[in-house]
Amino acid sequence: MSEGKKKVALWDAKSRQVYKRLLGYSARYWPVILISMIGFAVDGGALAYFTSKLQPIMDKLLEQKDPYLIRWMPWWIIAIFAVRGVAILISNYGMGYVSRNVVQSMQRDVFAAYLRLPASFFGSEHSGHQISRITYTSEQVAGASTDALKVAVTESITVIGMFTVMLYKSLYLTTALLILVPAIVLIASAVSRRYRVVSRRIQGMMGSVTGTVEETIKAHREVRIYGGQEQADERFKQVSDRARYLNLKIIATSAISGSSIQTVASLALAGMVFLASRPSQIDHITPGVFIAVLTAMGGMLSSLKRLTNVQSTMQTGISAAENLFEIIDMPPELDQGTRVLERTKGDLRFDKVGLVYPQDHFEALAHVDLHCAAGTVTALVGRSGSGKSSLVSLLPRFNEPTSGRILLDGEDYESYTLTSLRHQIAWVGQNVVLFDGTVAENIAYGELAGASEQDIIAAAEAAHAMEFIEKLPDGIHSQIGEGGNRLSGGQRQRIAIARAILKNAPILVLDEATSALDTESERLIQQALQRLMRDRTTLVIAHRLSTIEHADQIAVMDHGRIVERGTHEELLALGGQYAALHSMQFHQQPAD
Repeated sequence: MSEGKKKVALWDAKSRQVYKRLLGYSARYWPVILISMIGFAVDGGALAYFTSKLQPIMDKLLEQKDPYLIRWMPWWIIAIFAVRGVAILISNYGMGYVSRNVVQSMQRDVFAAYLRLPASFFGSEHSGHQISRITYTSEQVAGASTDALKVAVTESITVIGMFTVMLYKSLYLTTALLILVPAIVLIASAVSRRYRVVSRRIQGMMGSVTGTVEETIKAHREVRIYGGQEQADERFKQVSDRARYLNLKIIATSAISGSSIQTVASLALAGMVFLASRPSQIDHITPGVFIAVLTAMGGMLSSLKRLTNVQSTMQTGISAAENLFEIIDMPPELDQGTRVLERTKGDLRFDKVGLVYPQDHFEALAHVDLHCAAGTVTALVGRSGSGKSSLVSLLPRFNEPTSGRILLDGEDYESYTLTSLRHQIAWVGQNVVLFDGTVAENIAYGELAGASEQDIIAAAEAAHAMEFIEKLPDGIHSQIGEGGNRLSGGQRQRIAIARAILKNAPILVLDEATSALDTESERLIQQALQRLMRDRTTLVIAHRLSTIEHADQIAVMDHGRIVERGTHEELLALGGQYAALHSMQFHQQPAD
C-alpha cells in the first residue's frame, strides 16, 4: 500500500472513531431520535407510496376515467401529504432539540476542560482559538451529529423506497441505474477526502479571525492613539480573506460534486429513455409505468445528490469534533497531592528551585534558595525579566519546579492537594482581574461567595474602597461592567485588595499591588496592607523601593537567580545592585 493510501486509510479510521464518539453525545437522547427516525421513515415512505400511485393515476384515471379514482384520488393525495407534513414537523423539531443539546454538552465539556487545564496551556496558543472553540467550532458538531444524520436517514429511506418502486414497476428500466451507482460512489469518496482536508484548515482559521477581532476591541484606545486603524483593518482583511478562500473551496467542492452527479444522472435518465424506446419494449410499457419509474428515478437522484453533499456537513462536524475532543482529552493540572492542608503556619522555603518553560526551553529560574519565615515579609526586586513573577507563580503551582523543591511547614508542597494549597494563598496582581457583576460579587468571589454583607463591607473599608463604593448608585450591589470598566484603575485595584483581605489567607502575594494608585490612595492602601500583612507570610514584588523598605528581607533577583539578600539597611551598606537601584530612584532626580 502506498504512503498516500495508508494516510487516507488512517484518516478514515480516525474519522469513524471520532464520529462514533460524537454520536455518543446524540445517543443520550435516543428516545427523541427514535421518534424522529420514525418520522423520517414515514416521510420517505409516504413519498415513495405516492410515486407508486402515479401509474394508476396515469393509466386508470386519465385514460380509463375510473370513477372511483376520480372521487377518491384527491383525498388520498391530501392525506399522504398531510401525513408527510406531520412527520416532517415532529422529525425536524426532534432533531433540532437533540442538536442544541449536543452543542451545549460539547460547549460545557470544553469549558470544563479549560477550567482544569494547567496554566501553561493558555500561553501555548492564541486566546482567539480558545474562544472560537466555544463560539464557532462547537456549533459545527451539530451538523455531523444531527443534521447529517437527518439527511442520511431521510434520503436513504427515500432512495430505498424509490428503488423499490422502480424494481416493482419495471425491472427492465431499472437496469439504467447500473450507469449511476459506481459513479456516485467514486464522486462521494473524492468529495469526502476533499471536505476533510479543507474543514481542518477552516477550524484554525476561524480562531485567527476571532483572535484578531478580540485583540483590536481590547486595544481600541491604542489603535486610535497610535493611528493603527489602517494596520488593524489590513490584518483583519488578511485573515478574513483566508477564511473566505477556504470556505469558497468548500462551496466549489460542493458545486463540482452536484454538477458531476447531475451529469451522471442525465446519462442514467437517457439510458432509461433509450431502453423504454426500444421497438421490442415500447408497446409493452404503459405511460403510467414509464412516468412512475421516471419520477422514482428523479426523486432518487435528488436524494443521492443530497446524500453526497451531506459529506460537507459530515466532514466539517467530524473535523470540529476532533478539535474539541483533543482539548477535552488533555490531561488536567498535575495534582498528586494526597494531604489536605487545613491552615498553614506559613513557613516557606525554596530549596535550589529551577524553572524551565517547556514552550521555548527558557530558563526562568536557577538554583533559587530562599527562606520566608512564617509571618514575615519578603520583597522581591530586580529588573524586568529577572524571574520575580516566575518565582511567585510557583506558589499556587501555576508552574511546577523543573528542579529543586518548595517546602511549606517543612513538607514538600506537592504533597498537598491543589485545592487545599491554593486555599492558603491570597493574590493581588498588577493586572487586576474583575468580573462582570456587582462590587459585592467581585469581593466575595468563588469560595468567598458565602460571606456576609457585613464582612464584605468590612473588607472594603479595610481596603479604603468604601469611599467610592458608597457613591455608586446601589453601593456594594452596583454593577461594575465587563472587567470593571465602570471603575478607574485605582478603584479596581482596591476591589482586588478587598478580595484578598476577605479571604484572610495565611500566605499573601502582592505583585505590584499599588501600581495603579495615586499618591494619596497608595498611602491609604499601604496602611491597609500593613494591617493585612501582619502575622502573614507575604511575598511582595515591587519596583518602587519606598514601599518595601520595612520588609523583613529583600531578595534581589537577576537572570533567574538571587544575587543579594538582606534587610534594606544591609543591602544599602553592601553597595551592590540594590544600592544602585535605590540610588537611581531616590538620588537621580531630573533638574527643574
